[in-house]
Amino acid sequence: MATQSTNLLAGDIGGTKTTLAIFSSSHGYHTPVVEKTFPSAQYDSLEEIIRRFWKTVDVPVSRACFGVAGPVVAGKATITNLSWQMSAAALAAACGLERVFLLNDLVAIANAIPVLNADDTHTLNAGERVSGGAIAVIAPGTGLGEAYLTWNGTAYHAYASEGGHTDFAPTNDEEMELLRYLRRKFRRVSYERVCSGIGLPNIYAFLKDTGIAPEPAWLAERIAATDDPNPIIVQTALEQPDDCPLCAKTLALFVSILGAEAGNLALKVLAAGGVYLGGGFPPRILPLLQTDVFRSAFCDKGRFSKMLSTFPVHVILNPKAALYGAARYGFEH
Repeated sequence: MATQSTNLLAGDIGGTKTTLAIFSSSHGYHTPVVEKTFPSAQYDSLEEIIRRFWKTVDVPVSRACFGVAGPVVAGKATITNLSWQMSAAALAAACGLERVFLLNDLVAIANAIPVLNADDTHTLNAGERVSGGAIAVIAPGTGLGEAYLTWNGTAYHAYASEGGHTDFAPTNDEEMELLRYLRRKFRRVSYERVCSGIGLPNIYAFLKDTGIAPEPAWLAERIAATDDPNPIIVQTALEQPDDCPLCAKTLALFVSILGAEAGNLALKVLAAGGVYLGGGFPPRILPLLQTDVFRSAFCDKGRFSKMLSTFPVHVILNPKAALYGAARYGFEH
């Protein structure tokens, strides 16, 4: 860590929640001095949350770095699922900070990869890691985030991407039908529409509405009573697959699509240094990621299938990776 700044304010800013933490250069990235989480939608701006945070914390801070769930261009950002508009310069002025960095949330996660501990990840494929090889990061959470890292000779540098919004490319007949079904609902179908918290209910609706898998009455009642069907679908698929083929098939199709897009990203950046799955979904669906469904879709790249099979693949288990990555970036810049 850099020595010019004793304390740093880091943040993981999302559409659902905002986590702020103060890190000290003497404590390391895994041990914040103080940490608090706020419901994002209950506030009008990040500045308002920071001011609330300051009221409960008495630790001097002069710099900050925030990972935000949205694109960052020229020091300005918009949260994809909120109306917040952010500017690094405006945040610094409003919050009395000397300097503020804004990072895309996936860039923040990517920045954490070099400092993750062994127990922060789970390996799906040990592969044959190439020292200094590029690293790919794909993260299905509320949306689908992607990023990558390259080696500059002394350290890894992370880069932003909005690859989750590229066009969904079906790999079999069933996925072709899924695309046709969704095109009737949306003008355009991206990977995020089928491989994220937004996407899982779309797969579920497709399988139900087309009659591929019926919806049990007991499940329909449970889903009708909630605003977020994803936990019910995932839990049922993992714990009662025989009782609900609809949920089991929904999650299997989700995992297959995730595998295919992770393989696509690995090819695009030649991720011989490894592929990391972040976001909220992978740790929750780890049992399915360990089956052949994910691996087959990941490696099914024709003449490049053998090469893909040698790329290491890991799941990020630590939910605070974006926070650690923001802290690393802030201290090192």
